[in-house]
Amino acid sequence: MAQMSQAGDLTSGPMLKKIILFSLPLAASSFLQLLFNAADVVVVGRFVGSAALAAVGSNGALINLLVNLFVGLALGANVVAARCYGAKDDQGVHEAVQTAVTLSLVGGVLMAFVGFFAAHGLLELMSSPEDVIDLATLYLKIYFIGMPMTMLYNFNASLLRAVGDTRRPLVCLAVAGVINVVLNLLFVIVFQMSVAGVALATILSQTVSAIMVTVLLVREEGAMHLDLRHLGFHKKALLQIIQIGLPAGLQSTVFSLSNVVIQSAINSFGSTVVAGNSAASNLEGFIYTGMNAFAQAAVTFTSQNVGARRYDNLDRVMRNCLLCVTVAGLFLGCGAYFGGEVLLHFYSTDEAVVAAGLSRMQIICTAYFLCGIMDTLASCLRGRGYSVIPMIVSLVGSCLLRLVWIATIFRMFRSTGTLYISYPLSWALTAGVHLICLLVVRKKMNDQLKEESRLVA
Repeated sequence: MAQMSQAGDLTSGPMLKKIILFSLPLAASSFLQLLFNAADVVVVGRFVGSAALAAVGSNGALINLLVNLFVGLALGANVVAARCYGAKDDQGVHEAVQTAVTLSLVGGVLMAFVGFFAAHGLLELMSSPEDVIDLATLYLKIYFIGMPMTMLYNFNASLLRAVGDTRRPLVCLAVAGVINVVLNLLFVIVFQMSVAGVALATILSQTVSAIMVTVLLVREEGAMHLDLRHLGFHKKALLQIIQIGLPAGLQSTVFSLSNVVIQSAINSFGSTVVAGNSAASNLEGFIYTGMNAFAQAAVTFTSQNVGARRYDNLDRVMRNCLLCVTVAGLFLGCGAYFGGEVLLHFYSTDEAVVAAGLSRMQIICTAYFLCGIMDTLASCLRGRGYSVIPMIVSLVGSCLLRLVWIATIFRMFRSTGTLYISYPLSWALTAGVHLICLLVVRKKMNDQLKEESRLVA
């Protein structure tokens, strides 16, 4: 196989150092991606008002619900490409690239169509406050017009990360991030376009990042080369991507569904609480992406080592990723909470909005490391080829628990605090079950390796 660089080999050398070097650009990329939405929220909160802030922020859970199925498929593309790369299967890598890019475009067009025409009805189902629903609908429709480009970036960046390249997707997002901030200020302050301006700035900047990362794949040589003239689905690669990615996407979608239910409950407290919750959720997104970089490292490193049949590295990958995600979660989560009042004032000068945001951060930020542990354990399972198990565990342990919690405990003790506490409880329960499943899968794979070694001997 034509190696891209030595950094693409995730099966040898000092594992902790490689995980950190892989994860830091990935975390920075995720931070920049979040800045797209953060810039939207800050600009409308500062220069338009609380109603516009609530309109933009209240869309987050719904957007995630609609797009997470295809984001899960992007994860499937990462696993398939990484496994083929580790096994030095040039043809497998090439077919994964062609199939993944085609799938991103088809999925993006489908999501654009669904999101545009269903926007208002979906927001009504979420009990979006009457004073913000029209603005929220406008933002959502424009946002979904750019969905093909959003999907194209996510899939293409996932393919590059599968072979250890996290630096170049970061550069693409850095350029797009600057464009997004400049356009936000231009459209909102100069042209007075309100939420339509921030939505338009977001999709234009995402288009830039998608084009840049696509050009990188087109210019690649060897198995990673993207041939735009021969886009299409390769049956084997598509089935493998679906096998790994569909359960992950369904899990994320149902996770988002439970969040939509919680968002609907939050909406019932009025636009001030919605605005504070939106600002706090946006800050929490930065904590999550800092941790999630190590979860993505876990799935990529595990996949490459499985492809190379370096099963002896899998425990090291798991331990190092768990260590990194716990430290990152505690540091970022506690830091965000203790600096929460200052940070929330970037989003709104309304003290009631800031107070509502702090009440959420007090519960969720300090326990967010549990979410990182949960995701990392699930990623280790997916990298080993077991994607259905973490889906089932997450659906039962997190989603079902939250829905039952809202239907029972929240109804008896109706407050935002009662809603928020369901998050750390579900994370802890799901992480514990993931760990048990991973230990069982680990024993099964070790037994298989011993049996293969005995037959060879």
